[in-house]
Amino acid sequence: MKNRRWTMLAGCLALNVAGLMMILYGRTSNATAPPVLARADEAPKIASSRITHVTIYPDSALVTREVDVPAGQGVMELVVAPLPEHAVSSSLYAESSEGVRVLTTRFRTKPVLEDTREEVRRLEDQAKKLQQTSQKLQADIRAMEANVALLGKLEGFASASTVHATEKGKMDSEATILLAKYVMETRTEKAKALVALTQQQQENTETQQFVTRKLRELTSGTSKVERDAVIVIEKNNGAGKVRLSYLVTSAAWRPQYKFRAGRTVKDVVGVEYLAAVVQQTGEDWSRVNVTLSTAQPMLNAAPPDLRTLAVAVVPRGTPMPGVAITRAQLGTQVGGFNIGRMPVTGAGAGPGFQLGGFGMNAAPAPPPVAAFANPKGKVTAAELGMAAQNLRQEAQKRLNARSEFDANTITNYAAALDQAKDLVLCADGKQDVGALARERRTEGPSVTYHLLNRLSVPSRADDQVIEVTKLQMVPDYFYKTIPVLSPHVYRQANLTNKSTYVLLPGEATMYNGTDFVGRMNVPLVAIGEELTVGFGADPQLQVQRQMLDKSRTMQGGNQILKFEYRILISSYKADKVKVQVWDRLPHAESETLGVSMLKAAPELSKDPIYLREERPTNLLRWDLEVASDARGERAAKVQYEFRLELDRQATIGSFQSK
Repeated sequence: MKNRRWTMLAGCLALNVAGLMMILYGRTSNATAPPVLARADEAPKIASSRITHVTIYPDSALVTREVDVPAGQGVMELVVAPLPEHAVSSSLYAESSEGVRVLTTRFRTKPVLEDTREEVRRLEDQAKKLQQTSQKLQADIRAMEANVALLGKLEGFASASTVHATEKGKMDSEATILLAKYVMETRTEKAKALVALTQQQQENTETQQFVTRKLRELTSGTSKVERDAVIVIEKNNGAGKVRLSYLVTSAAWRPQYKFRAGRTVKDVVGVEYLAAVVQQTGEDWSRVNVTLSTAQPMLNAAPPDLRTLAVAVVPRGTPMPGVAITRAQLGTQVGGFNIGRMPVTGAGAGPGFQLGGFGMNAAPAPPPVAAFANPKGKVTAAELGMAAQNLRQEAQKRLNARSEFDANTITNYAAALDQAKDLVLCADGKQDVGALARERRTEGPSVTYHLLNRLSVPSRADDQVIEVTKLQMVPDYFYKTIPVLSPHVYRQANLTNKSTYVLLPGEATMYNGTDFVGRMNVPLVAIGEELTVGFGADPQLQVQRQMLDKSRTMQGGNQILKFEYRILISSYKADKVKVQVWDRLPHAESETLGVSMLKAAPELSKDPIYLREERPTNLLRWDLEVASDARGERAAKVQYEFRLELDRQATIGSFQSK
């Protein structure tokens, strides 16, 4: 009876618990059961994956893998292995697809005994076998050398025995002949065998060296540690996919070009836009969609914080050496730099004073860690600009590694270096717009090229060249000569970029038809912008420059120097050509020297860009049309005179090209 009561009580308790569970889950009697979660002791599933897309940046790459999700329901862990050694652990992120929800993504490492790649394992096995063969050959060579030494001892014994037997009158001639024959034949046989073993050892060593080089190339940047990505997902029944992306270092690209001119002036110029790719990440990119980008990969969603720019005014000449700043010191300021050699006339810098140090006020410092060097002795705008650019790249790397405090401090410091150019280094007056434009043309904008075809880019030590696109441009040919610099006349062409691609700064190889004529650097060329390219010196055009006259006279307290020059251009070409002739006059930095052009025949170029940018600095340009028979007495001629006026007690003390 008592047992029956306990049974009924247990049944009621079970019903109450079941009802409570139905209330908690909001289920009715015909509702489906709650999802079954993965068991805690269930092992993570090794998921198959393949690289589908790679975006290559100037100093890194973003790799995207498509990960297969097996059928099942509930929460499961997927392991994507192996990841390359150069993967940035903080950059991992996974994207969900329909029916799959990504809960977490993490990075882990584990030691391994050997490389898991098939080609590497095959080469390692071959290297082991070659090593074993080398050890066996070395042992055989040592044994053979010992046998040859034993033959030498036997020969010495036979010689001594023969002498002794002869002295005693007991020499056995037949036995002596047999022994001598045995020694000679055996020595010949052993010598041949030793040579064969030595040759085998040499061939084996050469094969070992080749396999070692190939193995080193394949395993460059790898180690005996395997890196995995663990993705925790929640899904319904049925298979699915997720996308895993991560940044890798040891990858980069830079633009290259090939310009090919036609044989006639009517032929278009062919342009091959190429990309030299460095791929040493340790994993192969096989038949992937490739995107080339000049941007810096950014994993930060918010801008950096602006800090106060603190400056110090000190007596001119006060040394302020650069220092090594640790991250512990980043919390208070970021160093100073010596600009004591530069004159300062701006507001707040009185006579005899200079603007001395730049720093930023910051928050309390983090614990001390590794140091980075403060730019030391940077006193020119170009040096400070390069230092600031390098610091900004370092700041972005710190951001990608989730070191926001360090990145923010370094970014503010880079900005301080940029502001130093304006506050201290730039001359009084307006900024040189032309110089600013030339500086920007060397940097280039952030552009992205999506390549049309799938490409394979294996991981290896040497650069790999891939094609971005092919272009055709209509040329406007002319010739250019600068006889004060070079005795040659160069063929050039004005090209207009009518494509949909921005041409980034890079090196170009130039061809005249199939003939290689040289190299040149291509600047930044925007869409619709004009570009001038060169196709080498043309021997059918010749130039000469000579001074015809020089005189010196006195006028009041000044001395007057007059010069007359002539430039001759001879043509042996079949057609009339356009030639630009360039020369220069001295350009005085102060009013102590007067420079004036007296006459020029023909007149200087009327090109508005030349008149705005080059003519104010006393650069001379003539635009000529040279006939096909312009040689000898009929050679095209440029003649000009100019005058220098300076104090009679003065002389020209220095010559510089700027």
